[in-house]
Amino acid sequence: MVKIISLSLTIISYLLFLNGCQSQVKKLPPLSQDSAIEVYFNHNQAKGKEYLDPYRNIQRTGDNLEAIIIEQINTAKSTLDIAVQEINLTNLAKAIIDKKKQGVKVRIVIENNYNLPLNQLKNNDGLAILKQVNIPIIDDREDGSKGSGLMHHKFIIIDGEKIVTGSANFTLSDIHGDFENLETIGNANHILVINSSSLANIFTEEFNYLWGDGVGGKKDSLFGLKKPYRREKIVKIGENTIVIKFSPTSQSKSWIESTNGLISHTLKSASNSIDLALFVFSDQDIANTLKNESLQGVKIRALIDPNFAYQYYSEGLDLLGLALPNKCKYEKNNNPWQQPIETVGIPNLAQGDKLHHKFGIVDNYTIITGSHNWSNAANNLNDETLLIIYNPLIAQHFRREFDYLYRDAILGIPSNIQEKIDTEITKCSNN
Repeated sequence: MVKIISLSLTIISYLLFLNGCQSQVKKLPPLSQDSAIEVYFNHNQAKGKEYLDPYRNIQRTGDNLEAIIIEQINTAKSTLDIAVQEINLTNLAKAIIDKKKQGVKVRIVIENNYNLPLNQLKNNDGLAILKQVNIPIIDDREDGSKGSGLMHHKFIIIDGEKIVTGSANFTLSDIHGDFENLETIGNANHILVINSSSLANIFTEEFNYLWGDGVGGKKDSLFGLKKPYRREKIVKIGENTIVIKFSPTSQSKSWIESTNGLISHTLKSASNSIDLALFVFSDQDIANTLKNESLQGVKIRALIDPNFAYQYYSEGLDLLGLALPNKCKYEKNNNPWQQPIETVGIPNLAQGDKLHHKFGIVDNYTIITGSHNWSNAANNLNDETLLIIYNPLIAQHFRREFDYLYRDAILGIPSNIQEKIDTEITKCSNN
């Protein structure tokens, strides 16, 4: 029997509206950074972590991710390769243009759905600013197709020596907050700054597949499943170990050889705890792995974005021991837990902000992160990055972010979701 935590839809809406009106707690001092891998969060609650939003002119908490990205771009001396789903930040675009004027070679790849023509963009849109000075930009139609799944990467390679990557697109809503909604402070996101020529070389190989011969060339770019399959690679950076893998993986390969398979393999290493902060969670096999870990005594906590947490395809429902039919049919291989957990729910963010992270923490030591959502689309269609980082200090940063999000999270099954499930079951039984 699943224990139901009854919360009316009205209460949920109220809580989500409160701008994450999180209970007042004493701010902790900032954590130190690893010398080779730095991590930043736009919802960082540490003491002194606040800044003036340059677009809305409001003081807010968190790391200024755009300023950090610009700081890294300003170090470029020769090359700047950028692959990001979407870009619209004005100041970031200006920083890129400044480096171009200084002789830095700039190449940008974006998702075709966001590559609008100049006459459809506002003058102050970052993409418009880049196009006005003819910065080389391509999208996933450069392979001659109408576009791949999604060009969902979020990384920058600087001088073949440094990587900036994470969960954030380079947009107002993903970094600072919606321009018209001053209550928002941006979708919950993070970025990593990694100093490693070895890792940069691996990213450059991925970028070059996407770029081909560039703008207006032979349409020889490789996106999605047109890229060659590559196994994960291991990179040592000082005392750190990073495993990197790019998506997608063809379904002709075994699932364990895919990016989601690598996530599952990493989760199986857990001895004590797994904490998840996910935008989307819809891979059944990963949910089955978590079930086995839970039965072995591993403590699991999971937060999922409210827009996805209670969809019929959400594996969050499995963890809660529930199944929601869609047109009187259940997901193939659906597997609600017979011993469900109650530590699954949604974060209490400002109305308009999303939980955009894609990270997992294993035993407060291993971090799973990147652009890769835990979904079939990310696994089999999209251009994505997955990083697995073995470093207790980095894990401490992510754990603090998770604890902040979990502190006032809404856990369990809201009453309106239970009612929806009951209604669907009744309707289907009467058919």
